[in-house]
Amino acid sequence: MMKSFVSDTGVEVPAVSAAQMREVDRIATEESGPNLFQMMENAGRNLASLSIELLTPGWHDALVVVLAGPGGNGGGGICAARHLANHGATVWLCLADAEHLGSVPAYQRKVFASTPGKEVDSKQLVDSRPDLIVDALFGYSFSGAPRGRVRELIDWANATKAPILAADLPSGLDATTGNVPGAVIAPRWTMTVALPKTGLLTERVGELYLADIGIPPAVYERMKLPYRTPFDHRYRVSIKPGPPDAR
Repeated sequence: MMKSFVSDTGVEVPAVSAAQMREVDRIATEESGPNLFQMMENAGRNLASLSIELLTPGWHDALVVVLAGPGGNGGGGICAARHLANHGATVWLCLADAEHLGSVPAYQRKVFASTPGKEVDSKQLVDSRPDLIVDALFGYSFSGAPRGRVRELIDWANATKAPILAADLPSGLDATTGNVPGAVIAPRWTMTVALPKTGLLTERVGELYLADIGIPPAVYERMKLPYRTPFDHRYRVSIKPGPPDAR
């Protein structure tokens, strides 16, 4: 299990468990800010920007399929789908559980409806040939084996052989332990947000990026985490596992 990661400029970044990340989010949303809308917007815009970067030069002619769950991770995916559609990409958004969207993801869905992007159901994906799949089905809070429609979407995504970009972590991967109790997304890239999670094992995540979602350093100080910003002039950096924990 990785205790830290290192940015492409040599800055060490602490890795956190799901419980620690939940506390980071709690402090931010209840005490210091930013609120959930702001963090989701920052995550989604970073995800869209990275998608365009990975698809360049042919991104404008690409078909991007975004798979989004009902929680915060899915909301970031819906937000990314909107930014991609606004910039002229061909975007299909497939919601794994549209009936149980949280209030903020539901708002993101409402905004997406005013873009040229298309909301589709899983049946419409069967014969599609996406150039990129964005996995935003589950975030760090998920545990257990994926079931039902989510399991079907994971199996479909992996079977397409299209390159996959996972949001925060591959769906089906335990954020804390790196265990895989069932089906799991097999991404070429993963864009984790705020801080890397301890379960982001090299063999499961592909090329790894860390994205800034606007959480201020005081939040990490409250958590007693040894944090120094790795972002310099950027909002997204490449990271790799740091040295083994000596303790």
